[in-house]
Amino acid sequence: MNLRKLLLLVAVLIGIAAFFAFDLGRFFSLDFLKESQARFAALREQQPLALAAGYFLVYVAVTALSLPGATIVTLAGGAIFGLGWGLLLVSFASSIGATLAFLTARFLLRESVQRRFGQRLAEVDKGIEKDGAFYLFTLRLIPVVPFFVINLLMGLTTMKAWTFYWVSQLGMLAGTAVYVNAGTQLGQLESLQGIVSPGLLGSFVLLGLFPLIARKVVEAVQQRKVYAKWASVRPTTFDRNLIVIGAGAGGLVSAYIAAAVKAKVTLIEAHKMGGDCLNYGCVPSKALIRSAKLAHQMRHASHYGLTDATPAFSFKAVMQRIHDVIQAIAPHDSVERYTGLGVEVLQGHAKLVNPWTVEIALNSGGTQRLTARSIVIAAGARPFVPPLPGLDDVGYVTSDTLWDEFAQLDEVPKRLVVLGGGPIGCELAQAFARLGAQVTQVEMAPRLMVREDEEVSALAKAALEADGVTVLTGHKALRCEAVNGEKTLVVAHGGTEQRIAFDQLLCAVGRVARLTGYGLEELGIPTSKTVETNEYLQTIYPNIYAAGDVAGPFQFTHVAAHQAWYAAVNALFGDFKKFKADYSVIPWATFIAPEVARVGLNEQEAKEKNIPYEVTTYGIDDLDRAIADSEAHGFVKVLTVPGKDRILGVTIVGTQAGDLLAEYVLAMKHGLGLNKLLGTIHTYPTLAEANKYAAGEWKRAHQPHRLLAWVQKYHDWKRT
Repeated sequence: MNLRKLLLLVAVLIGIAAFFAFDLGRFFSLDFLKESQARFAALREQQPLALAAGYFLVYVAVTALSLPGATIVTLAGGAIFGLGWGLLLVSFASSIGATLAFLTARFLLRESVQRRFGQRLAEVDKGIEKDGAFYLFTLRLIPVVPFFVINLLMGLTTMKAWTFYWVSQLGMLAGTAVYVNAGTQLGQLESLQGIVSPGLLGSFVLLGLFPLIARKVVEAVQQRKVYAKWASVRPTTFDRNLIVIGAGAGGLVSAYIAAAVKAKVTLIEAHKMGGDCLNYGCVPSKALIRSAKLAHQMRHASHYGLTDATPAFSFKAVMQRIHDVIQAIAPHDSVERYTGLGVEVLQGHAKLVNPWTVEIALNSGGTQRLTARSIVIAAGARPFVPPLPGLDDVGYVTSDTLWDEFAQLDEVPKRLVVLGGGPIGCELAQAFARLGAQVTQVEMAPRLMVREDEEVSALAKAALEADGVTVLTGHKALRCEAVNGEKTLVVAHGGTEQRIAFDQLLCAVGRVARLTGYGLEELGIPTSKTVETNEYLQTIYPNIYAAGDVAGPFQFTHVAAHQAWYAAVNALFGDFKKFKADYSVIPWATFIAPEVARVGLNEQEAKEKNIPYEVTTYGIDDLDRAIADSEAHGFVKVLTVPGKDRILGVTIVGTQAGDLLAEYVLAMKHGLGLNKLLGTIHTYPTLAEANKYAAGEWKRAHQPHRLLAWVQKYHDWKRT
């Protein structure tokens, strides 16, 4: 604590201590005020300005220090100065005192609260920035809520002091007027209960609810304005409760929830059920990675006491296995399954005609129109293809098309260029290298996987290079050329151009939301990189929602499913209660070897957001099971609140990191600290023990050294 904070804290404590030590509270009673009314009246006649100034300063001090007695002082304003001058003095004194309390709490407490509850406070600050003035005004209108509590809590937020002051001045005016007016009738008051009658409290509550009601009215007017141009086509009845566009993770979960609560729901998919994850992403890539891992283990069998062997395989058979895996999982997402669950499934391309009507160009021919009270757009994303000159001439595949394209090949591509150094590019580059391809990976950024910490990027690069991938970071793709049948990618690095020859080019530079062809433009629904939604996943039309990759901000299957719950529940039951989508604990993993998995903050994000943290690292090379499996590499890195065991984020690099992360996801979601993990029995020998040992490292770094010194002395004494 710096000197200024210390001095302010001492001053506040002295003021509060003096109030109680000298029993100053006896001057803030109704009896004292009634007894002294004549003396105050005489003083007002003799020295009106001095009395007004003294009263004003006392009121400011009482409210600034959050002392009991503000109600009596308010009554005194009416009793001594009358309604007009009393209201003027009390109104400004109470607002100034409240603002001083607000600033004191901010100066003394906000920094420590920020360290302890940084992430949660950030969410509160977002709400305060958007609606803080409105809610403060509402609270000020209801004197049932202790004003000193409001003063102190608001000081912990980022609300501007001027906003706090003028909203408080305006919001407290009605309540102040009631109490000052009661003070003018002081002789008739027997107790404070005589002022705050049930009827008056009820009136204040209604007054406090008025802004909320007004806000609902404003929202209704705004909605009416949004829907105005469509008023003539709004159906009087609806064919469906919910229409869902897209049968990927987001769409499937939305439809499932609707059917589970007995809503009438139609799910529309233009291509394949299961969306990107089943058909082009998670499932086929993991099947490929598994085959590649086995090939790698065969080449390095000596690590397990066996003889190294060159794997003999048919690339067509490898690709066929991938398609077999897709087919084996497909029934989970099939038309038949969802029809059995009560979902109507239509296969065709959906387009919004108006906010309630969807037109479907059926794959079987013809069109169909359906109306619904609510609509969820879950159209997913597609690979981004960079606008490289000559790209179409040389040909390329994406993470969507390679599964069918490569299935036609007799052998693994001899020379494969992977454009992109993100998770998709890294996974596919390593997998094809392990299957025998000569892989060159090109990334414009200075390192791979730039969202991760630098040591994670370095470890990923080393792992890929160990498997034979030529990793070129800091290389910008310029164009593609085909000369005499030789296809090349031209890149720039260090001011010079280089040519990389290839047989196949894989574009894996990210994915973009599917935003066109669904009628969004015609309805005027704003889009940038994704469909713009509010915290409830609503578009500008409150009955139209978006979920999954098309909504962002994360492009993960599990996040799409997570969002789908909010979209479906809000769409079906939002008239009663709406839920804000919660992104506080989002895990993800990159399935290279070793795997990289993360939840919450990493170091670079904590630094960018200026969030204080401590780092605890446990090396998996020390773990018994990892040693037994010849997988003794990687680490568990935990970020915690300084001096506390509360987890801010975790990064795990190592075999099965994605599975190991689940324990930390659970802990963060339910507020469990490292001490709880340390006290949990983990089966021996398992990889999951790494989580316990990481907690042990934190505990070791936070030993109570002074206490242990005394314990040692105790044991020394016991031996004598």
